[in-house]
Amino acid sequence: MRMYSLIAIIMLCITFPVQAENTTDLPSGTYTLDKSHASLVFSVSHLGFTDYTMTFDSFDATLELDPAQLEKSSLRATINPLSLDLPSPPEGFTDTILNDEHWLNAKVFPEITFTSRRVELTDEKTVNVHGDLEILGIRKPVVLEAVFNGGYKGHPMDPNARIGFSATGTFKRSDFGMTYGLPEPGTTMGVGDDINVMIEAEFTGPPLQETE
Repeated sequence: MRMYSLIAIIMLCITFPVQAENTTDLPSGTYTLDKSHASLVFSVSHLGFTDYTMTFDSFDATLELDPAQLEKSSLRATINPLSLDLPSPPEGFTDTILNDEHWLNAKVFPEITFTSRRVELTDEKTVNVHGDLEILGIRKPVVLEAVFNGGYKGHPMDPNARIGFSATGTFKRSDFGMTYGLPEPGTTMGVGDDINVMIEAEFTGPPLQETE
């Protein structure tokens, strides 16, 4: 069994294509989120003592990629707020965050969305994605700083193009009407206003084109 596994790994390493060094090596078209290789993490200051970290477990995204002209690419993402995952929450805390009108009010607003408006190239492998974030029915501009980690056109064992990005961003919860618990000016005693976002995402794209 170990010998077969070793042979499989060796063959995979030999036959796997060289990773694309930039997006121009990739096919254009629609790329969908590979949910098995994606994470969406948020953090917020708690009393200035720690950055309390949480995740959303149910989200989706679609990327329209134009490798030759990245600035013409577009992204739309949706998040189910009811999928919020809190670490060791006190009794009743999760329900308050999800359903209280001062927080996510998820029964009334069952979806959070991000829709890009433009993509700005900042370096060979970095872009700023300018878009509109909508929470609680309020839409505000937010910028995500994204890094292209690589990709490939496809492989017989993974026959679609694949790309990977890391992205970060920050927005103020007060911009979306969530002002409960904000620290008094000049103090950190409360729940911070700045929400930090950390995203890791792989997308699958068009199928591998057969070469003659």
